Amino acid sequence: MTQWNATASAAARSLGRNSIVCGLTALLPLTAGPILAGYRGFAPALGWLLMLFFCGIVLALAIHLLFDALLFRLASSHETEAAGLAAVDDVLSRMQLRKFDGAARGLERRIAGSRRIVWRQRFALAIYLVIFAILLFNASDGQALPTSLSFALI
Repeated sequence: MTQWNATASAAARSLGRNSIVCGLTALLPLTAGPILAGYRGFAPALGWLLMLFFCGIVLALAIHLLFDALLFRLASSHETEAAGLAAVDDVLSRMQLRKFDGAARGLERRIAGSRRIVWRQRFALAIYLVIFAILLFNASDGQALPTSLSFALI
């Protein structure tokens, strides 16, 4: 395995791991929120809509990163970097996701583009978790969680 194959494989593993962890982290507050708030009501409708909006952004970016991970795996399965990246460009043009303009981007530029998407996903996840914390605090009227729920979280 050459250096560029190892780099492409490592990028694929990293993107896959990041997208799964962020996706599951985004789904956790949606399932745990009503349980933590109890029967007192969890949040106003606008709060739920904001949570769903940012959860959708995080999940959409997770799907995009999983697709990028598959493309990096495809590239790493070829003998040379040029052949691997040409295969990726061919797949993207056949799916009509990107038009081939003749100038192929290098592996490092593609990895840098995926890293920008990762940071956007993390930023959206951070906003989402802050909204969840605010709504949870609002639902509890500023009081601590009941001890039975706080022990369940540990």
